Amino acid sequence: MLAAATLAVIVSGCASSENAPTLRAERRSIGTLGPGFIDPTAPPAPESTIRPKPGSWDGVRPPRGYHVVLLTAGHDSATTTLVRGVKQWAEVEHVTLETVVATEPDRFVDGIVEAMDRRPDLVICAGNTLVDALALVTASHLEQQFLVVGAQLPEPTANVTAAVWRGASSRGREVADTAASFDPATFTRRHVSAAIRAGVASVLHDITGIVIWLD
Repeated sequence: MLAAATLAVIVSGCASSENAPTLRAERRSIGTLGPGFIDPTAPPAPESTIRPKPGSWDGVRPPRGYHVVLLTAGHDSATTTLVRGVKQWAEVEHVTLETVVATEPDRFVDGIVEAMDRRPDLVICAGNTLVDALALVTASHLEQQFLVVGAQLPEPTANVTAAVWRGASSRGREVADTAASFDPATFTRRHVSAAIRAGVASVLHDITGIVIWLD
């Protein structure tokens, strides 16, 4: 009962959530990446950082019914902006969205497991306090794709992609935050929207396990 009280699971979305666990969209994207996202002759190495040309991801959309779980922790302004951005993106793109809210640090791992148990195409993570738990869990579940927005793992595996910008590149407790790595004021609607779209576009094209740095 205590576990249930500290881990809130909220089901929402644009498509009916009743059939969400059984309706799995094909992962093929609609549209292709534009010039400047990566150099196709030299694909990025694992754990590397790319700086895609702004807007080079604009032509990419998820297939209708794409199933996403939003995993979030915290009620600070940065996390709230991220959550709002993911929900708006899902509505526009007709993505099937479920939300898992991990309310206590000692339940973060349980929240990640809950998100994976819903068998989504992608888990989008919002809230830099999740970084340490993600680093602990994700390497053991390479079959599940994760997108971390506004933070990054110190050593991501091939199934964890991050979309960051100056002021939104926290690496958890392993690397202390500075004003350059975490500044809530930089979590603007424009930055968040671009990070979500660029990150999803990268995952849909199997360019994963990297950091996408947005200017």
